[in-house]
Amino acid sequence: MSARLIVIAKAPVPGRSKTRLCPPCTAEQAAGLAEAALIDTLAAVTETPCTERVLVLDGEPGGWVPPGFQVVPQCAGDLGERLAGAFSHHDGPTLLIGMDTPQVTAALLERSIEELRFGDAVLGAAPDGGYWAIGFCRPQPRAFVGVAMSSPFTAELQRRRLQALGLGVRELPQLRDVDYFKDAQLVAEEHPAGEFARAVRSLEPALV
Repeated sequence: MSARLIVIAKAPVPGRSKTRLCPPCTAEQAAGLAEAALIDTLAAVTETPCTERVLVLDGEPGGWVPPGFQVVPQCAGDLGERLAGAFSHHDGPTLLIGMDTPQVTAALLERSIEELRFGDAVLGAAPDGGYWAIGFCRPQPRAFVGVAMSSPFTAELQRRRLQALGLGVRELPQLRDVDYFKDAQLVAEEHPAGEFARAVRSLEPALV
């Protein structure tokens, strides 16, 4: 299936990105891990066959943005409104992911897009109760209305909202997202290749 891929992200700026890594990280170290996570995430998207690659960004792009991405600013509002805004300019099959799962692979993204053949929507849950991916076969402007974000029940609330709209939801594999430094260590241990794992290993001697 042909589809576009959207990454919604925050520019890796000290004091603004991955602040829950502090402590034990400093603001600068947390921003470095955020940049490494973005590099790996955008590399996986680059390797995934799709019709368009879009980075919906809070902040200014840097040298970590690879060629081939359309960079657009995030709209104002809470996370649900920003997610709705990220989808608002696109028709047809679209998959959106965040920057908190640097272990994501092109194979998994391609499989996730393929799942849109068999349902109206896809949802990839995370162990903390959130979700790392969501996608639609066609625009769903009311998909995020009333869904409480950043809670232990966000994925379930989102799933119920999609079902209430009459959408058939396909479940994607679960991925751990990186919120705290222990998450970063677990992801780096499970997926030792890539910029993110190297960045975590470089910090561990000083932080552990």
